[in-house]
Amino acid sequence: MPIRLRILAACLLIPFNSALAQDPVLRIDHYVPVLSTAPAMENEMAQIYVRERTQASTSLRSVSLEGQVVLFIHGAGTPSEVAFDVPVEGYSWMAYLAEAGYDTFAMDTTGYGRSTRPNVMNDVCNLSEQAQQEFVPTKIAAPCAPSYGFASTTIESDWHDIDSVVDYLRALRGVEKVHLVAWSLGGPRSAGYAALHPEKVGRVVILAPAYSRNRGGSAPETIPVPGSAFTKQSHLDFTRNWDRQVGCENQYDPAVSAAIWQDMLDSDPIGATWGTGVRRAPNTTVWGWTQEVVARTMTPMLLVAGIHDGQVPPSRVTEMYEDLGASEKVLLDLGCSSHNAMWEMNATMLFDASLQWLRDGQVDGKSLGVIRKGYAE
Repeated sequence: MPIRLRILAACLLIPFNSALAQDPVLRIDHYVPVLSTAPAMENEMAQIYVRERTQASTSLRSVSLEGQVVLFIHGAGTPSEVAFDVPVEGYSWMAYLAEAGYDTFAMDTTGYGRSTRPNVMNDVCNLSEQAQQEFVPTKIAAPCAPSYGFASTTIESDWHDIDSVVDYLRALRGVEKVHLVAWSLGGPRSAGYAALHPEKVGRVVILAPAYSRNRGGSAPETIPVPGSAFTKQSHLDFTRNWDRQVGCENQYDPAVSAAIWQDMLDSDPIGATWGTGVRRAPNTTVWGWTQEVVARTMTPMLLVAGIHDGQVPPSRVTEMYEDLGASEKVLLDLGCSSHNAMWEMNATMLFDASLQWLRDGQVDGKSLGVIRKGYAE
């Protein structure tokens, strides 16, 4: 494939110390060049950051067993390496699967984390007027008119980035199909991609898929779509949003929250200098992932709903389960969990269910149906 000739890979080998892992789990950083289709940097070269977590004994292999390669895809704000590779023992979803023998990778689409960000994201004036208020008067004297008043990326540019990374991994590991694990807006990113390229996707796991039966089916008449170019999240935004979704005692550890937030700032060195520090993410226009598309999707999927999720209500996850055309599909109803389930007390239940699904195509012996975990008996 031509992609083999276009790859830049920067490798950083970092041991992951785990009492459970006899074979150390390493971190390897890759950068995949992509000719961008994002409106804010169309036809410019972007570098898509991909983090790998894999056991030391297999880190340099050129061929993986079919079904052993997993790609994690982020949601609307938090980049993948922050979401799925928390630097606290027991909370890295990537390391959990790597310890089980999988080659795990996590990618940031254009504008996120360590991937190339459109230059328009460096201008505070390209935030919404409400978001700009946080930077008055430290960075701006008053809310200002945007220099670029449009959404920076689209669902199609995200699918383009994902396809480039999937092809890279298929060539890198010599496999035909890659498993996908996603979160939130990673739902339309991953499942929408699987609908477009079922020949490249094995099984899918989605926590809190941002599905809506009423989502518009057609692309906007004009692209780019008017609006703010990007969004921000401050530490106060981060903690308030999480705390409003707490529904049981000790649902999450404050030390884990602190580690995640620091990782968030580390992933955005420019945003870290704005005020007390923020995480920036591009505004993305989404279309095309409709009820009809979901009904035609036959890729086996594990869908996960946190009972206290205040961002993607469990009812919407149930609707996706009902609408999904696949004959192999499981809905995991996870107790004492929010939108941030992979960072909370029942994270291991989530990780174990994902491992079962990727390995066996079943969870607790079921390849079809609803499973409840994490509830007090």
